[in-house]
Amino acid sequence: MKYTEGFWLTSERAKISYASEAYEVEEIPGGMRVLAPTKKINGRGDTLNLPVITIEFKAAGHNMIGVRAWHYEAYESGEARYELNETPGGYTVSINDDEAVMTTGDVSVVVDRNDFSYSFVVNGETVTRCGFRNLSYIVMDREHSSMLPGDDYMKATGDDYMRCELSLRPGECVYGFGERFTPFVKNGQSIETWNEDGGTASQVVYKSVPFYITNKGYGIFVDHTDNVSYEIASEKVEFAGFSVPGEELRYYFIYGPKPQEIIREYTSLTGRPALPPAWSFGLWLSTSFTTNYDEETTSSFINGMSERDIPLSVFHFDCFWMKEFHWCDLDWDKRVFPDVRGMLKRYHERGLKICCWINPYVAQGNDFFREGVKNGYFLMRADGKGVKQVDEWQCGMAVIDFTNPEAVKWFTGKLKSILDMGVDCFKTDFGERIPVDVKYHNGADPASMHNYYTYLYNKAVFELLKKEKGESEAILFARSATAGCQQFPVHWGGDCSASFPSMAETLRGGLSFAMSGFSFWSHDISGFEYTATPDLYKRWVAFGLMSTHSRLHGSTSYRVPWVFDDESNDVVRFFVKLKCTLMPYIYSQAVLAHEEGIPVMRPMVFEYPDDPACSYLDMQYMLGGSLLVAPVFNEKGVADYYLPDGRWTHLLTDEKREGGRFYRDTYDYFSLPLYVAPNTVIVRGNTDDRPDYDYTRDITVHIYELEDGQTAYADIVDDKGVKVNRITASRNGSVIKVTADKPVDGIGYKLHMAEEGIGIA
Repeated sequence: MKYTEGFWLTSERAKISYASEAYEVEEIPGGMRVLAPTKKINGRGDTLNLPVITIEFKAAGHNMIGVRAWHYEAYESGEARYELNETPGGYTVSINDDEAVMTTGDVSVVVDRNDFSYSFVVNGETVTRCGFRNLSYIVMDREHSSMLPGDDYMKATGDDYMRCELSLRPGECVYGFGERFTPFVKNGQSIETWNEDGGTASQVVYKSVPFYITNKGYGIFVDHTDNVSYEIASEKVEFAGFSVPGEELRYYFIYGPKPQEIIREYTSLTGRPALPPAWSFGLWLSTSFTTNYDEETTSSFINGMSERDIPLSVFHFDCFWMKEFHWCDLDWDKRVFPDVRGMLKRYHERGLKICCWINPYVAQGNDFFREGVKNGYFLMRADGKGVKQVDEWQCGMAVIDFTNPEAVKWFTGKLKSILDMGVDCFKTDFGERIPVDVKYHNGADPASMHNYYTYLYNKAVFELLKKEKGESEAILFARSATAGCQQFPVHWGGDCSASFPSMAETLRGGLSFAMSGFSFWSHDISGFEYTATPDLYKRWVAFGLMSTHSRLHGSTSYRVPWVFDDESNDVVRFFVKLKCTLMPYIYSQAVLAHEEGIPVMRPMVFEYPDDPACSYLDMQYMLGGSLLVAPVFNEKGVADYYLPDGRWTHLLTDEKREGGRFYRDTYDYFSLPLYVAPNTVIVRGNTDDRPDYDYTRDITVHIYELEDGQTAYADIVDDKGVKVNRITASRNGSVIKVTADKPVDGIGYKLHMAEEGIGIA
């Protein structure tokens, strides 16, 4: 939200009180507290009729400082709160007449007591700063107040906000805020963290996360579940500003300096992702949304994939596994699926996992709805007139109240009955259309629950899957998210369209999502809305299979490859099999994500933060730390891409390219820019018909452009994510020595070196 009109003028709608002096500073447990009057105090009389802002700085983790600023101390917002895991370490506080300094780890916050400011400082260098007119309490649209008798006596009401602005340095780029489809670098954008069902082609998003990261070595997490309004070099071009409704503002400064270190600390605070089961990395095939289907139809899809030798891992039943006008009563439509248990047993015997679509909304007119009404399991109207119902999406639908423990038991109990039939996981759709004119069972502020609702929704379903299927088998396919939802993978990008621009915006969303602490991500291959051309379908297949999770899904038409053209069968087969052979590498990267929060799909700037050419790249990415992927986004088959420094090797052709420059090449449908970084060891499997197999044997170790004096390694994990071995390659002159921590059955080696005469010892 903008509160000013140009740099000098304040909006006539806003009454702004700025922190102007660090009048008092005291050490408190965990850090220090600052009393900041909203004007300079030159005498005792200046302390009267004056708002003050109080600021606390506390050590919250390694190189992490928590900041809390407030206007009214006794204010209680009733807002929902994120579940955070602070790990405060040691700290020191030093206070004198000129400045106050709190230090934890490598980071200090330095408060200037005379000309009010506070700066986050590392090794004597200011990383970012909040100074003149940057911290404020704001009343918008203040109503008339009078000291005379009447309704307006001392009223002084309006909409209250707390705002902070942090300085940006020249060349500083801001990333993150969740899955955002606008330009990857967020400078110049106004951003509202308010989840809504808006597709992928606007500023409206399904997954808002009040966290950003910059290429200058730090991240900022604003600890509010309500809407956080950002002005990123937009209201004031030298600052990233953020404001929240109410009397209090909380945020965390997290220093890296590398993106990996920032994300590691951020996910330590907000939660690390569970490790998805290995089978989930294979190909998912959906019925699509509004298509007609029954068991004969779904079996024809499954048979068709098998007949064409296309490995399939998961079959997904979308909405119409339930009867129309009955979503989501969680009952199979017996008109088209009379033998559910038998059907699912037959599919399991073919080695498939089964996914079913659900959402947290229940249409009226069925027994499940009536049971929820009777027991008080839905959100209630704010005016006290019963259950909140709307006709959006489903007729007269109600929304399950996940703050009610009994409602959670009721909903997950019904889901358990579906699991008992043979379903393995759920697509947890929606969770964004959450009304605010409602009452929650726990009394939480409904505006703050709008985004936080998806956390409780997905957590409830994920915890059920962990209980019923086992921790190693639990996985969702979720659309909505907020901070912390990375713990419940995997998420997909929502309703994109069948076009190259939509394919590109989908990738931008995924890259922003990765910069927001999410490790596993997917998208609807070839687009959800409309039907792709065969050309677009095949290009998107390459992108989709080089993502962590891969699903063929659409709206009004089927997405099996043979409905596009014969070559589509070959392209899907090629990339599914390629991904299966890469699973030892991909799954080792998934384990890293699970243990440290480092995303598997990474923006180029994430992996190469010191390369200025990477700052704005949003049409390519790294799959793990070693594979560069640049999808083709046009009918001509032309790809423009950048390779960082070093000698890169094309995974499919072994062609060598020198880095530090851009390239333009043309590719057929069976290739794309898919390059291996230099000084890399990649372990590949020799199984290409399924993603879940024994990664510890019958493998080939590929060594790419190992430079003299360099050492590279690859961890070998099993299909449960346990690290069981490490392959290490070290080069000395013309000899590369390869060792394994443990003996490996069926191991082979392959060198990918431009130099001749290099051998393995």
